[in-house]
Amino acid sequence: MRWRESRRYEKMRQYAAEMRPVFKSRAVFSDETEAYRTPCTVRAGETMQVRIRTWKNNVDEIFLVTGEERIPMRVLETEGGFDYYGADVTCGKDTISYYFELNTAGLTCLFTKKGCTDEADPRYFFRITPDFAVPEWTKGAVMYQIFPDRFRNGDPENDVLPREYSYLNGYVERITDWSQLPSAMDVRNFYGGDLPGILEKLDYLQDLGVEVLYLNPIFVSPSNHKYDIQDYDHVDPHLTRIVKESGFTLAWGELENREASRYISRVTDPENLKASDEYFAHFVEEVHKRGMKVILDGVFNHCGSFNKWMDRERIYEGQKGYKKGAFVDKESPYHSFFRFTNEDAWPYNEFYDGWWGHNTLPKLNYEESPKLVDYILGVAKKWVSPPYNADGWRLDVAADLGYTTEYNHAFWKKFRKAVKEANPDAVILAEHYGESADWLDGGEWDTVMNYDAFMEPVSFFLTGMEKHSDSFHPELLGDGRTFQRTMTRNLASFQGESELCAMNELDNHDHSRFLTRTNHYVGRVNYLGSEAASENVNPAVMREAVVIQMTFVGAPTIYYGDEAGVAGFTDPDNRRTYPWGHEDREMLDFYKKAVKLHRSYQVFRTGSIKPIGGGEHYISYGRFSREQQIVTAVNSGPESRVIEIPVWEIGIPRDEKVEMRRLLSTWRDGYTDSRQVLFAVGGMLTLNLRPYEAVVFGRNV
Repeated sequence: MRWRESRRYEKMRQYAAEMRPVFKSRAVFSDETEAYRTPCTVRAGETMQVRIRTWKNNVDEIFLVTGEERIPMRVLETEGGFDYYGADVTCGKDTISYYFELNTAGLTCLFTKKGCTDEADPRYFFRITPDFAVPEWTKGAVMYQIFPDRFRNGDPENDVLPREYSYLNGYVERITDWSQLPSAMDVRNFYGGDLPGILEKLDYLQDLGVEVLYLNPIFVSPSNHKYDIQDYDHVDPHLTRIVKESGFTLAWGELENREASRYISRVTDPENLKASDEYFAHFVEEVHKRGMKVILDGVFNHCGSFNKWMDRERIYEGQKGYKKGAFVDKESPYHSFFRFTNEDAWPYNEFYDGWWGHNTLPKLNYEESPKLVDYILGVAKKWVSPPYNADGWRLDVAADLGYTTEYNHAFWKKFRKAVKEANPDAVILAEHYGESADWLDGGEWDTVMNYDAFMEPVSFFLTGMEKHSDSFHPELLGDGRTFQRTMTRNLASFQGESELCAMNELDNHDHSRFLTRTNHYVGRVNYLGSEAASENVNPAVMREAVVIQMTFVGAPTIYYGDEAGVAGFTDPDNRRTYPWGHEDREMLDFYKKAVKLHRSYQVFRTGSIKPIGGGEHYISYGRFSREQQIVTAVNSGPESRVIEIPVWEIGIPRDEKVEMRRLLSTWRDGYTDSRQVLFAVGGMLTLNLRPYEAVVFGRNV
């Protein structure tokens, strides 16, 4: 019999309206942090103590429900007006899903990630996966995403030359004016940003408070974005150093890249490739010396038509040390790496499967090529191993890899095993839109780029704008209740470990800059123009978003230039250069204060999170442990409003007057990190929020 058809379920529904006044439901709390699980992660065969908090003397009995088993829980201690119950669970090899059943006065309530409920919805169950833990350094880490070509030009000698080669039927161009805005056809324009430029600015990044660098792709590739990999085995010399020059750029009127001898020398000559890889090893070493980490972008669903396995551009054909590409010769050792739809079209077979139909992005054919699988797993291991020692992978369009969902999961299991064996402390972080729970079961990805439970809800609540600036939704602007419900629903996809290191971005290389979204302009650069991206923006709303980013659960990730006030519509306008010497100094100063706040308190890394208020134009939530409690409140509207926040829900005593200190505040006309003292009385904190104010208060801080 299904749960919804059982008598017990019907009885619970009948009591639903009556039980809410009886249960102090907002006092009930548990999650997957170390405060409610000891140890927080376990190995198969070990025992974990699971805990839950209730209002003191409010519950007659509690059961921990795991499958068909109902484990009685006992009161472990009473503190601060709460009872803490616990029960032991011995783990096998498989994931355990659980929820809590609370009984009092003949009534029953269930507690899941949704809160107190009358419905046992598996989507909201807590989970224990034996042997699953993310690298400790990732939890709450301050990350910084760099689009290498646009951050800093540290070595002009490695710059792409005018007409060095052709790309998408046009010559590549070297942009000499660093402040020039991206053009509509930007993909073949190069500004010269490189790894030496990043090394030059490590002092700047450390001063900002950055702990992890996430680099968009750096492997040999013909585009400025490098999501069309040409050679997975080597870092692009245009981003590092070129030690050997020979050959010529293309003559005017010549677009055949097999004639681009200067480019061919730069990216295929063993001396250049060896020097480039050595420079990358040096780069990581220098970053590590400062206690920082490096995450690489892995593009494994597809490669590029320039790729040496395909060689559609015929730049490897006839080159010493390279085998024939699958486009060139049917007998190529790489034939099985791709799906060809016409087996009679060689030589130069253009009939192959491209990702989303793009012949410049050949889709990799893992299912039919064990050799390809081994090759890519070797690439995955190589770059997180000595001498390179990168600290993990961000996986591009990770759910698209393969031709079936079943194979996709099978591959990522192999990938995880390979990477973790090579470097147990490496992170595996995937780009993914939508439900991610199936990949976050401990056997595949560690976590994801957090679109669903961060970027999109924050954007809608503060700006009403879709993340590409493609539409405006006034009904979502300032809707605090929808924000809280959306966050609760989408965070349920994560296990606790994954949640703590989810990449929380306001924007990135694929979406409009958050600052631009604050002007509510719908559209893209090709018909609105570049200047419109900076018109009527609201820096105060941007600062509110930063406060949420630095106090929410997960790893706050800054897209280069956001801290300097860079605006921009979606790709390519979002890939403007960093404005060295022309930064918005006020925004930069605020970012430093916000990052410092985040790094100053452990609860922002590993503490619990609980929504404690939401309504028209406001939200409030707490980050807390037994030792420390911090609350964030946000007024998204242009009018002042008074709100009362039930801070007792995060552990502020109800029976005394409790001093709480302001840690950071930003509003329409300014910001401050000066300390102000307010008092919570009876477990309630009253705030008079100014227009567009976000404020952070804490106890024991």
